[in-house]
Amino acid sequence: MKYGRIIKLIGGQYTVLTDQNERLHVKPRGLFRHHAVSPKVGDLVTVEDTLITAVEPRKNDLERPPIANVDQAILIHAAREPEFSFNLLDRFLIRISMANVEAVIVVTKIDLLNEDELVALKEKLAYYAQYFDVHYTSVREPASLQAMEKLLVDKVSVFAGQTGAGKSSLLNAFDIRLAIEVGEISKALGRGRHTTRHVELLEVYGGLTADTPGFSKLDFTDQDIDNLAEHYPDFFARSHQCRFRGCKHLNEPGCAVKADLEAGKILRERYENYKLFHEEISQQKKKY
Repeated sequence: MKYGRIIKLIGGQYTVLTDQNERLHVKPRGLFRHHAVSPKVGDLVTVEDTLITAVEPRKNDLERPPIANVDQAILIHAAREPEFSFNLLDRFLIRISMANVEAVIVVTKIDLLNEDELVALKEKLAYYAQYFDVHYTSVREPASLQAMEKLLVDKVSVFAGQTGAGKSSLLNAFDIRLAIEVGEISKALGRGRHTTRHVELLEVYGGLTADTPGFSKLDFTDQDIDNLAEHYPDFFARSHQCRFRGCKHLNEPGCAVKADLEAGKILRERYENYKLFHEEISQQKKKY
């Protein structure tokens, strides 16, 4: 009997990294199918012979990307190619918060911006830096990658973000031996082509890090509209000052969030995304 973590899944074949640093190629026991249990990358498991016989309870569980038991999500967003999207960033942050995972924001390809453009982007992201760890990188600027090493050591991390944002390129910059396939940006679509086809935990900087299939849309079909604001730490911190308990920060009088928005203490794009997501969830609920 051995214990370890699933670090790779391809075609029903699991790779488990044991606590003795062995790599075992195994399959799950058939009984899992009868108990609606599907082992996934990140799971802590028991292995007997060539079978996974037990899966430990998960501390968190992401669906997109499909991975469990991670310490942090490194949200990769390009400064350009594709264009930086605050809407997409906020969607990722909500999803990560819903999964009870700590989020770290990493902006890649900063070399594609001129000095004034980079300053403008940093000014807006300084608002996010009050609530999240924010880093700026370029694979062409090795010094910008040094802080990432401290982020990854002794952690189980997942790289997630828009297709073509540079997740695989960033990992390759950490360790050229990884040799992860990198795609080019589609000029017609303005976004990257998918290059990562499966989820795999890689040993990087003394931790385990997953490069995941990129995607460009995150919906909220399973989000409770009444709890949306709870996934905005900047709104939640102010909510106790609102006149009404359960304030949705939309049209209610005496809303502390709206007051701080008008006072310039809340980023306008952040609030507009919140309203957009609220409406999106409302429309989806009406369909069911």
